[in-house]
Amino acid sequence: MKLSQYKYNLPQELIAKFPTENRDESRLMVLNRKTKTIEHKVFKDIIDYTNEGDVFVFNNTKVFPARLYGNKEKTGAEIEVFLLRELNKEQRLWDVLVDPARKIRIGNKLYFGEDDCLVAEVIDNTTSRGRTLRFLFDGSYDEFKETLYRLGETPLPKFIRRDVVPEDRDRYQTVYAKHEGAVAAPTAGLHFSRELLKKLEIKGVHFAEITLHVGLGNFRTVDVEDLTKHKMDSEQISIPIDAVDTVNGAKQNKKNICAVGTTVLRTIESSVSTDGYLKPYSGWTNKFIFPPYDFSVPNMMVTNFHLPLSTLLMMVSAFAGYDFLFDAYKLAIKEKYRFGTYGDAMLII
Repeated sequence: MKLSQYKYNLPQELIAKFPTENRDESRLMVLNRKTKTIEHKVFKDIIDYTNEGDVFVFNNTKVFPARLYGNKEKTGAEIEVFLLRELNKEQRLWDVLVDPARKIRIGNKLYFGEDDCLVAEVIDNTTSRGRTLRFLFDGSYDEFKETLYRLGETPLPKFIRRDVVPEDRDRYQTVYAKHEGAVAAPTAGLHFSRELLKKLEIKGVHFAEITLHVGLGNFRTVDVEDLTKHKMDSEQISIPIDAVDTVNGAKQNKKNICAVGTTVLRTIESSVSTDGYLKPYSGWTNKFIFPPYDFSVPNMMVTNFHLPLSTLLMMVSAFAGYDFLFDAYKLAIKEKYRFGTYGDAMLII
């Protein structure tokens, strides 16, 4: 597959700027791979496509307020700092991206907050855009994190062209988020309300939780035409034994296994036994899925409508089938479905 095959014209006005008022009332396009039919539903209708004993696999990562705005010492130039991951708790070391990167050198100090209550020193240039910062903070670790998160902003993707509002802190988070570490939300999960989860549970649907801490690699552009040459950023994953038992039990009983989102798809396909069963794992994955690809574990998936040329679109095309997916996307544009993070959803069965 080539990069150019994933280009399509998406009208800017179809990129959702805000979520629907209620999580489970976004639109839902249902793609049936066997019959090649497409239905138009509301998200909470997803329950009609489930049976007792089916399993939904969720990514329980939690987004933290990763975007900081500060000023460079002496010049006062405004600098945006995007926290990627904590490297060392005791030394307050973080891997970050800075913008504009060209203005920042090793040894520079950056100041955050109205009273410069947080100061950081640049100690390493790890990549062309990345930096390592040491935060200079006298208080306890808990006080440091509280300050960092108070100053931080919900890291909405840049393609949502608006300012962050207070509601984003809640809505750019799944209702089942538990383990902090993501700089982007697993967006397919944003459609599930507590009420819908309860209804699924009453119907006899089982839930399995894995963790993938979503990194900025999700949004990194692919700059090679030959997809086999693209390298995904590594992301931290955890597949606990209870999730493995739930998924493998359903597989043995010929029940449906639904991956909620591309992050779940990548995670569970990163740890599969030779006979196609899920294995426990804790570590990192840089798995890049694109057609042709044979999936071992899930036979259903929930996903959003993804932007052109994105690795997420490539992954979903491997699951749905390239031609069928692009037929669905043409229809979605015609029917004015909402695209992107806060957009509508798709169920592929």
